Amino acid sequence: MATVADLEKRLQALEDIHAIQELKARYLRACDRKQPDTMRDCFIEKGAVIEADGFPSFNDRDGWVAVFTDLAVKNPNVMDMHHGQNPQITLTGPDSATGVWDLNFCQINVKERTVVNLAGEYRDEYVRQNGRWWISAQRFRQTSFQMRLVGEDGQEKVMALGKPPSTGFIENA
Repeated sequence: MATVADLEKRLQALEDIHAIQELKARYLRACDRKQPDTMRDCFIEKGAVIEADGFPSFNDRDGWVAVFTDLAVKNPNVMDMHHGQNPQITLTGPDSATGVWDLNFCQINVKERTVVNLAGEYRDEYVRQNGRWWISAQRFRQTSFQMRLVGEDGQEKVMALGKPPSTGFIENA
């Protein structure tokens, strides 16, 4: 029979996992809605590690947010859809956790008439500071890629198919 202390510990774990899932959802939604301040507020203030295939590595949230702002926020022709799924959250301590997420991403560029679909995997680290969960590290690796051009007649032509880089990241999952 579980003790009250056991139940309290289990309840806290469920609440922590839920808070982390909401944090990641807030980040993905901020990306889609072009909200750089909300996006920035998902990462720890100092020392956030952010790595993503095709981008330089960042050791702070502001560098990542600046790139996002240039690519998405300042471009009204681009619409993004980030769908995080299959979360696996592991509490590694009372104030730390890791997470693995799959991403299904779609970008529509109405000016260029392109549609990009890609899939990949996030490997995140989280910390609780001042009673709140933050992303302390976010690493993204692409697993598939497709780009299509939509002609004036509505016909689509595949412009590129991608293969994930051979980094060992996914293979060792």
